[in-house]
Amino acid sequence: MNKPAYVIGVDVGGTFTDVFVLDEANGTIVTAKVPSTRGDQSKGFIEGIASRVADFGDISTVVHGTTVGTNALLERKGARTGIITTEGFRDVLEMRRRDRPTTWGLKGAFTPVVERPDRVEVQERVLADGSVLQVVDEEEVRAQAKALAESGCDAVCVFFINGYANNDNERRAVEAVRSVWPNSYVTAATEILPEIREFERLSTATLNAYLQPAVASYLDRLETGLKAQGFTGDILIVQSNGGVMSIGTAKKYPVRTALSGPAAGVIAATAIAEAAGFPNIITCDMGGTSFDVSLVADGKAALAAQTAIDFGMVVRTPMIEITTIGAGGGSIAGVDKSGLLQVGPESAGSDPGPVCYGLGNTRPTVTDANLVLGRINPDRPIGGKLSKLDINASREAIRSHIAEPLGLSIEDAAEAILRLANAKMAGAIRLVSIEKGHDPAQFAAMPFGGGGSLHTGALIKDVGLGSALVPRFPGVTSALGCVVADMRHDRVQTVNRVLDTIDAGQLGADMLAAAAETEELLATAGVAFAAVDRVFELDMLYLGQTHTVNVPLTIPADGLTREAIRDAFEAAYKAQFGRLLDGIPMRVMNYRIAVIGRRPGLDMRLFAPVDGKSAAECRTGTRRVYADGTWHEAGIYERLQLMTGARIEGPAILEQPDTTIFVDPGLAGTVDAFGNLIIRPEA
Repeated sequence: MNKPAYVIGVDVGGTFTDVFVLDEANGTIVTAKVPSTRGDQSKGFIEGIASRVADFGDISTVVHGTTVGTNALLERKGARTGIITTEGFRDVLEMRRRDRPTTWGLKGAFTPVVERPDRVEVQERVLADGSVLQVVDEEEVRAQAKALAESGCDAVCVFFINGYANNDNERRAVEAVRSVWPNSYVTAATEILPEIREFERLSTATLNAYLQPAVASYLDRLETGLKAQGFTGDILIVQSNGGVMSIGTAKKYPVRTALSGPAAGVIAATAIAEAAGFPNIITCDMGGTSFDVSLVADGKAALAAQTAIDFGMVVRTPMIEITTIGAGGGSIAGVDKSGLLQVGPESAGSDPGPVCYGLGNTRPTVTDANLVLGRINPDRPIGGKLSKLDINASREAIRSHIAEPLGLSIEDAAEAILRLANAKMAGAIRLVSIEKGHDPAQFAAMPFGGGGSLHTGALIKDVGLGSALVPRFPGVTSALGCVVADMRHDRVQTVNRVLDTIDAGQLGADMLAAAAETEELLATAGVAFAAVDRVFELDMLYLGQTHTVNVPLTIPADGLTREAIRDAFEAAYKAQFGRLLDGIPMRVMNYRIAVIGRRPGLDMRLFAPVDGKSAAECRTGTRRVYADGTWHEAGIYERLQLMTGARIEGPAILEQPDTTIFVDPGLAGTVDAFGNLIIRPEA
């Protein structure tokens, strides 16, 4: 046997750390799921790898999907940050777009991540055409920077109005700040986003500064810990756009990790589904706290130009479109003052966790409901955190908090919890499918995460999905995504000119030059690529409009022309809105470039069952399961031992170390050639 050469994907969630180990030399796969370590996620990270790899010197690459940045934003636990901005613009971050948390509400509160005393002004001014009206006074900038540092700020963002048109003043100011700032946590807005629209640029740059100390220090600890174990390979970090970047780039641009973990899951799901012949899927990532949904149509995940991590916390950088709701395994159920059942968004998380963990929580969760209804084996909890689950404690919690107040039996109360949770999940699926013009019947659900496979049947029935595709290792799918993700770098630059006044040839040359410069970042990562692709796009609109259309573009060898830009815009506009507007000039707002280093593809046949057994041979017994208001006798199966072609009729429970799969009554599952379980309604 060849000497091992490991590529390892690690996804750290709030409850568990998932590890996917690919031995490239021998073509073998192993997985692990260990409890996450609160306070310092790098400890659980290294422990997870050590549980499967004896010699860290055999590891060539570690790819990491992290939630450190996401959690810091959601919990408002970033660094104290200062902003140095143009005189008169200190309140841009707080004014936003004058929106409210509830659109039709009478009022709405918002507290920005940077308080007003830490937002200071200096005299400078660049006009919208890029001309400098007033040159910045570098001594004034230094004085303001020193004052912010002395007041306790750990990071600072420099943002000047119209910096996208000419960043000379901002560049001078940043150099002045860096000359006196006590650490390296200095962010220039135009380095993060040289794009028109001041709020979005400031918000993205500020959040980058806000995250930098937390993310950079975490990655430093991770690097140090891995090296202490003998690791000498490359560390790559998953970006929100589904690509990966070097650890150095991640320290500099931590805002790009805002949806790192969920994005990795979508990338893995896309690769698995493509191999299995399912171009249209809806990913359903259910962890301990949240339920993340994303739509993949024709084999491509949808990218959004910006997203709001929480109200008012806007990040404008390419991200995979993911809808998140508070419906995870740890979501707490209760009866409100009006007598209505509620599930989430409050979560018990991993500590103390569901009632059945026995760690101090007394309020029932979705996991407790699944346990009481027989869908989870109390003697076989996933993740290795516990040796046994306390089903009696779960029953008592549901009885006292749900069943008695609503006048239901314990089983009916538990099923009510699941039905409400499933309804919330179904609503999220409709949001990304039906409301965007997609027919759910043409899509397969792909459940993953620790709890997603328990709810697949309900989602098929509630939403009308055609089928479900359960991957071989649902509980570690996001970790697999780290291994298969390509390296990607995005770049944007504002143009903001009417098409008829643009020198198209020069625009094309500028885009090619920017792509070549961006491609140099790939060379610094020390990673071998099977190919390198360049993607060119324009943000365009008709004069007078506010919302842009994304226009894919090809730059020919003989140069770009206005006619080619016009044709591309009209094709994109008509595809989106069904008609064109005659006699109105077109405007080019921005150009966008993506340079993608394609990593060698993973042969999904590695997941095919080896020496598989028939369904009858894998059946280990039966268990009573409560579904649709009555008890059923469900067969119990060892999922990973099932042979290709094995068919399981519901009700049935398939168990494996990283998850449990429930095949509802009226559904049946079949194992395909890649080890996936295809669940469909019985004919």
